Amino acid sequence: MFEVIILSFAFIFGIAARQLSLPPLVGFLTAGFALNFAGPYIGLPTEAGPLLEHLAHLGVLLLLFTIGLKLNLRNLVEPAVLGGAFIHLGITTFIFTAGFVIFLGLALDTAILLSIALSFSSTVLAAKVLEGKRELRALHGRLAIGILIIQDLVALAAISIYSGQSPSWWALWILALPLLRPLLYWLMSIAQHDEMLVLMGAVLAIAVGGLGFDVVGLSGEVGALVMGLLLARHPRAQEMSKALWGLKEILLISFFLQIGMSGLPDANALIFAGVMAMLLPLKTALFFALLVIFKIRARSAFLGSLSLTAYSEFGLIVASSLLEEWLVPLALTVALSFIIAAPLNRVAHVLFDRYEARLTRFERHLRHPDEQPVTLGDARMMVIGMGRTGSAAYDFFVENHLRVVGIDSDPNKVAASQRDIRYADVEDIAFWSHLDIHALEAVMLATPNIESKLFATRQLRKAGFKGTIIAGINYPDEEAPLMAAGADQTYLLMAGAGIGIAEKTWESLQSNAPTTF
Repeated sequence: MFEVIILSFAFIFGIAARQLSLPPLVGFLTAGFALNFAGPYIGLPTEAGPLLEHLAHLGVLLLLFTIGLKLNLRNLVEPAVLGGAFIHLGITTFIFTAGFVIFLGLALDTAILLSIALSFSSTVLAAKVLEGKRELRALHGRLAIGILIIQDLVALAAISIYSGQSPSWWALWILALPLLRPLLYWLMSIAQHDEMLVLMGAVLAIAVGGLGFDVVGLSGEVGALVMGLLLARHPRAQEMSKALWGLKEILLISFFLQIGMSGLPDANALIFAGVMAMLLPLKTALFFALLVIFKIRARSAFLGSLSLTAYSEFGLIVASSLLEEWLVPLALTVALSFIIAAPLNRVAHVLFDRYEARLTRFERHLRHPDEQPVTLGDARMMVIGMGRTGSAAYDFFVENHLRVVGIDSDPNKVAASQRDIRYADVEDIAFWSHLDIHALEAVMLATPNIESKLFATRQLRKAGFKGTIIAGINYPDEEAPLMAAGADQTYLLMAGAGIGIAEKTWESLQSNAPTTF
């Protein structure tokens, strides 16, 4: 009965949030508070309970595992990542500690620990937002996830130091994990596809990474991330990530419900959460300033810092371990920051376009290597989005002796490809403002995100492009807005796959048919 009611609450509040143009996770958080409030009246416990907590933990492990599948370790040693993470942590912890000691009269050690907990940003929210917009591998997505990983490692270190616990000597076994990569690759080939691929991902994330790291005194969350990193370069890593998507999404609902059910706040907790929520713009502004200092352009700095706005669920982990009396105020603070940050991230590109003139004033003249202007050479065709559809189209154009260039926002894909692909984020206005399109005759849009296709179409027409724009679409209702934006033709991708199979079948029938005279 408990499971039926919590799922019903999650569904109802999730639908309500969607109708208000808010991400469903805001509805799930609200559902958690509603369950906490209504529990005594409908015969339910007011706390999440061990089952929901366990499911929430599994959801976080799977989320971090799938993040690891998409990461490159080199991204963690970038100056912008290390500097952004540690300098922001130092400044935020100092300011918060001073405030808590002066205004709340807290003991210094409690104030420091509480400040550290509030200096982190939410890994779950940022990963959900970036993954939903297909921006995990864009520059701002890579920077944000890199900073979050550094923060999570600091959080684990803080828990270890303050609790007096330290990893056992058996923790040294993780140094041998890279030696297991050939075995893991072999298992990937044996698992092949579908349910076995899902099961393998779950075992690696939950059993090997989660439990394996826990038993030696390390974080299971970091373990899940590390297991994903070990498989990140495998050709089927993205297939595994997609296969785990549905399971991960369902389990993460438990995580957001758990936060809401942490407890009902009193007046002091409400005041504390309200004050901390008012400080969110300063948290974002500090991230923006640091990223700009490290040669990141205003757009990437803004999008990256906005994804780091919300307070971290790791703060709740710290509180549950070391600051139990602060668990409810921190839960409300985290939930309120999610409610504020999630809608802002949903319209992040629109916000930057509106304030672009002001934000670009802070840019440095030096540029990050991934943000240099893109040149197209003498290409007549441009394919935007080099996934399976874009790559197949690119190869077709090459076979027909057309000069073609590909564009993709994944630097790993660009570096590994044998095709002529340029790294660029097509939702970056600066990309279009510096792009010479005079030789182009046609553009194919093969990105998975409808917003990026709309933006690219509008920018091409705004730049005076008179050639043909053809956009691949996943759903029929995407056709009208693309045509209104200036596309000449749309192509329903699944229908196109069916037509391609039919054409091959027809060719086979014709070649095998008896000759008639």
